[in-house]
Amino acid sequence: MDIEQIKTVIELMKSNELCEFEMEEEGFRIAIKRRNASEPQVIVSAAPAPAAAAPAPVATPAATAAAQVAAALVGENGKKLVEIKSPIVGTFYRSPSPDAESFASVGTHVDLESTVCIVEAMKVMNEIKAEIKGTIRKVLVENATPVQFGQPLFLVEQD
Repeated sequence: MDIEQIKTVIELMKSNELCEFEMEEEGFRIAIKRRNASEPQVIVSAAPAPAAAAPAPVATPAATAAAQVAAALVGENGKKLVEIKSPIVGTFYRSPSPDAESFASVGTHVDLESTVCIVEAMKVMNEIKAEIKGTIRKVLVENATPVQFGQPLFLVEQD
């Protein structure tokens, strides 16, 4: 893969709002990761690929978050953690405005009607309720980043 092909991939990622891209072929591996609209981070490796290796699939942000969550579903005291998932596709916001305090942070106690965040979709601000009683143990999404339907947003230790 030459520099022009890498630039083409980066442009395709920007135009399709992809956050991650990985590819491996004939002993060449490339991984490109973007955070929001910032410049991509390119990782190139010339490690030999296994003989029967197929190209790596493109990872979506939801799949990446799900993989992180799978490893962390047990709290510090051994209690099971429950995910609060995004009910819609949109942009995740932790607070009602940039200068306001977050709806929910690590250690915040929530109940069924507690608003934990906002997901903006098509210029509509949708308040997301906890729908569970417990304590927030982990925030899984960065503020002002896109989220997918069903993507875990928070881990809650249920009461």
